[in-house]
Amino acid sequence: MVLGSMEKDLDSAPVKSISRAATLLRILAGIGSEGGTLGEIAKASGFGKATAHRILAALNDEGFTYQDMATRRYHLGAGISLLARRAAVNEIGALAQPVLLRLAGQTEDTVYIQVREGLRSVCLGREQGTFPIKTLSLDVGQSRPLGVGSGSLAILANLPPAEIDAVIEANTRWLADYPAFNADRLRGLVRQTQARGYAFVEGLMIPGINAVAVPISGADGRPIASLSVTAIAERIHGDRALWLAGLLREEARQLSAVLLRPHSRNT
Repeated sequence: MVLGSMEKDLDSAPVKSISRAATLLRILAGIGSEGGTLGEIAKASGFGKATAHRILAALNDEGFTYQDMATRRYHLGAGISLLARRAAVNEIGALAQPVLLRLAGQTEDTVYIQVREGLRSVCLGREQGTFPIKTLSLDVGQSRPLGVGSGSLAILANLPPAEIDAVIEANTRWLADYPAFNADRLRGLVRQTQARGYAFVEGLMIPGINAVAVPISGADGRPIASLSVTAIAERIHGDRALWLAGLLREEARQLSAVLLRPHSRNT
């Protein structure tokens, strides 16, 4: 290829789009955990707001960024962490790994960690226990509307009431893909979760599969993630469901405490 044609290729629209997307990802990485507004990101990149917004929307669709509904600030998404094999890009995913292993050993069932990203939850990790009947209801990297499934429901139910309503309203079309979690049913599940103090989903995702989940809180007390256990219905009900909720709650408390330590954000 001659130099002139190479330069032409480098100036092509797809290559420019990739370069601009990479620029925005680097800016978000530099901003840190507080995220950035559209105006701040556009200014730092030198792009117009319309261009920055278009690129961020595409990155959001791919799971590489997300926008916090409450603050309207953009953050790096779990997709970046997954591409990097969760190697410290997303702190909670790395810190949770021993927790998942410990819980899978104690319960013998399948344990998950999910994080909130705007209107959705994303699975960052999964560990299988030794019980012979496996319940793999969620893949690592898979996303769902916030509130769909036990872990996602645990996060949604612990948000402020106005934010819960806003999330459900904004996700109305997406919830249509999950008939068992339509808007009215989801509001009822939120109330039940708040009354119990943990999320308990009975056969709504997969018939015969139950799940228990609790939220993991961030520095401001808001839920940022969740821990959950799934198993066949015979293994999650009654006293055992309460025992599982207690195990998850204690692990979530300890994980929250680790996240709040200054050194954990700098290692």
